[in-house]
Amino acid sequence: MANKDVTDHARMEKIVSLCKRKGFIFQSAELYGGLNGCWDYGPLGAELKRNLKEYWWRKNVQERDDILGLDGSILTHQAVLSASGHVGGFSDPMVDCKVCKKRYRADQIEEAPVCEKKQQLPKGEDKTCELTEPREFNLMFQTSIGASVDDKDPNAIAYLRPETAQSIFVQYKNVIDSNRVKLPFGIAQIGKSFRNEINPRNFTFRSREFEQMEVEYFCRAEDGLRLTDEWLETRLKFYEEIGIAREKLHVLDVADGERAFYSMKTYDIEYEFPFGVQELEGVAYRTDYDLSVHQKHSGRPLEYFDDETKEKFIPHVVEPSAGCDRTVLALICEAYDEEDLTKEDGKPDSRVVMRFDAKMAPIKAAVLPLLKNKPELVAKAKEVKCLLQPHMNVFYDEAAAIGRRYRRQDEVGTPYCIAIDFETLGEEGEDLKDTVTVRERDSMEQVRIPISELLGWLLQRVR
Repeated sequence: MANKDVTDHARMEKIVSLCKRKGFIFQSAELYGGLNGCWDYGPLGAELKRNLKEYWWRKNVQERDDILGLDGSILTHQAVLSASGHVGGFSDPMVDCKVCKKRYRADQIEEAPVCEKKQQLPKGEDKTCELTEPREFNLMFQTSIGASVDDKDPNAIAYLRPETAQSIFVQYKNVIDSNRVKLPFGIAQIGKSFRNEINPRNFTFRSREFEQMEVEYFCRAEDGLRLTDEWLETRLKFYEEIGIAREKLHVLDVADGERAFYSMKTYDIEYEFPFGVQELEGVAYRTDYDLSVHQKHSGRPLEYFDDETKEKFIPHVVEPSAGCDRTVLALICEAYDEEDLTKEDGKPDSRVVMRFDAKMAPIKAAVLPLLKNKPELVAKAKEVKCLLQPHMNVFYDEAAAIGRRYRRQDEVGTPYCIAIDFETLGEEGEDLKDTVTVRERDSMEQVRIPISELLGWLLQRVR
């Protein structure tokens, strides 16, 4: 097990800088000083996140016969969250500094932090925050429904959902009735959740607005523990497939006293971020708790009826729940590399390269005419771009020397650069006419490929 205290703040600072400079992630409302705990994904970040979500959906819904999709509403009826235990019970312990007024989670500070207003005190005087006694702080965002509502009307109160799971549980019976599914089966969802975190931190890792990728997998009680172990291995393989090395992943078997009270087994899948080893995903065996409480509070039957055995029972559920934003951040951290090189004249050189797996890369291919002042090269390059564009995200660049353009694409993780040169036009011989030079990002090796074969060649490598 890796040491969770090992950090690399310098590396993390470089990653955060690159994210803003290249358009992966921006601070929300930065123009007005920023909205703490909220982030906007720029052009490259939006593509990276979309690639992750599409691949997750493909692996968990499209390629499986036992899982169906759902897209639940963000606004959540307070009765749903009252039944689940969130209303009145979804909180963190908070402490305030009486001097500088900063707030902290009481369970995440081992000693009082340095007080911002006491930093200039003479040497030897106490510079630590003066903390209040811990008190519970509700993490949910509350809102009102309707244009004209009575403040005392409980039906007018709603919440921004703190997790995507509850909409799956309350729609479980509708999914069964409308789709003729049999146990075991799952319902999958990708969607936004909201938590009023006391202390957002570590870039996008802990935010107030975030996206989850969850499956609730319904099963018989006797299969719950076995399926939890199977889902753990399935999820570990998924992270390897998207480019996160297995040796950077760690599995924490959460101890009895540390699990949620309704969980019989929980695994945390953790990743070695530059700021320490932190959780990416939880795989939890939630037993029949969720459906049982919703049946009790709603008064509606949520049992599953087995046509073969004629049994009626509340299914148990295994929940693999991944943080989409955390996984995007892990992909960025895993991809970032600084490579020392040697130029042809023997002088030292270096490059920053984002080694994304091609499936995840925001830009799949860059089309680069060798010279922008040669109309024939530009025309042919635009033909190639139009050939590829309906099938993948393509970037066209004709500014600066070809070497500099290669480096720009390395820095955003583009796996393939396609150079349109004089050989493409047939000026170096008819045998090379209508071929292009494809340069691979990691090895920087180049191969010659006919334009007629280019699309198929790329699709084999970027999907």
